[in-house]
Amino acid sequence: MSEARFPTGGVESGGVHVVVDASLRTVTLARPAKRNALNAAMLNGLREAFGSQPSDEERVAVIRAEGPVFCAGLDLTERAGGGSISIESVLHAIGTYPLPLVAAVGGDAIAGGAELALHCDLIVASSEARFGMSLAQIGLAPPWALAVRLLDAAGPAVAREILMLGDPVPAARLGELGIIARVASPDAFEAAVDSVVSRLAENAPFSLRAIKATLSRAMEFRSGLVHDEVDELIGRAVSSADAREGMQARLQKRTPRFTGR
Repeated sequence: MSEARFPTGGVESGGVHVVVDASLRTVTLARPAKRNALNAAMLNGLREAFGSQPSDEERVAVIRAEGPVFCAGLDLTERAGGGSISIESVLHAIGTYPLPLVAAVGGDAIAGGAELALHCDLIVASSEARFGMSLAQIGLAPPWALAVRLLDAAGPAVAREILMLGDPVPAARLGELGIIARVASPDAFEAAVDSVVSRLAENAPFSLRAIKATLSRAMEFRSGLVHDEVDELIGRAVSSADAREGMQARLQKRTPRFTGR
């Protein structure tokens, strides 16, 4: 595939840069000054990138990022200010995109950034990257579908550790657990991405689409479980005074003072 780290040309929408070059679709998070934190404009850009059917010529898609951080999650500045920002529909579009989708994670993937990567089919990560879900540290809780995705990918013990402690986990450890397809040194990262993408592109496209559809459908069984009481608990956390305090504390780079209210 292309040797350029970030392909030129294409279309940019809300901080998301999309290039289709023959069989490869490259979607780049292009808001490095904000650590690629996802605001409403970026989420809309991702919906546009993955919300329509790919052309018959396309074989593989890649999500990557500009700058040293893959994605710091949702933009807390926008969320703390009362703005409406939701990632669930974007993750659904990514998870159900018909082509094989590779996450090229060269830096930290936190909260929504980690979920973004986990909704891809394969993750190739730099050994310097870390993955974390720090929601409990700021008074939030992941929606049902997001927590279930992590459970499917990581298993119960690791999912509890990641969600309840909220501390970043090195890519190397997730590689050992089989959650990440490839972990490479920073110098070898681009070659590892190209190797995985090229290998996918060489396989039969109808076979890949059928395999992805089969595996995606098999993982959907938990979505039908009744979870109204879980949604109520999640809503209580998200709307709590602790959540407001947690987001403000994170923005102000201080330790939050949770009161259980």
